[in-house]
Amino acid sequence: MTDIGLTHVALPIRDAERSISFWSRYAGMQVVHRRHGESEDREVVWLSDRTRPFVIVLIEADEVDVVLAPIAHLGVGCPTREDVDRLAALAGASGCLVRGPEDSGYPVGYWAFLRDPDGHILELSHGQEVGLAVADPGQGID
Repeated sequence: MTDIGLTHVALPIRDAERSISFWSRYAGMQVVHRRHGESEDREVVWLSDRTRPFVIVLIEADEVDVVLAPIAHLGVGCPTREDVDRLAALAGASGCLVRGPEDSGYPVGYWAFLRDPDGHILELSHGQEVGLAVADPGQGID
């Protein structure tokens, strides 16, 4: 099987274990591949939520000069508003909640922004209906 379409996004990170913990806790991601990078002291980790053939590639670096922020972000859909609330409360207690939860109505839905250990932004949302827009491309076009 050959991969086609959007398969991954790569993010620079400083500490693989810390990043794996964040993305696992808040986005339901798990390690599906792990190896040493160009240097033996650097790791490359692929994370997936296993819902589709897509991974976040985390690449260890000495410094993270560019981050997904302030509006650039990765978005993860949650099954319920209560899931967004629960994860946002956990993020607030951990000091990584940036904004929300907020209800922006259709088509944006209910969402919150979190900051990972390197400053990359994760959006948790419910009700964005991305799947419906992809299934019926004319639906969201005026």
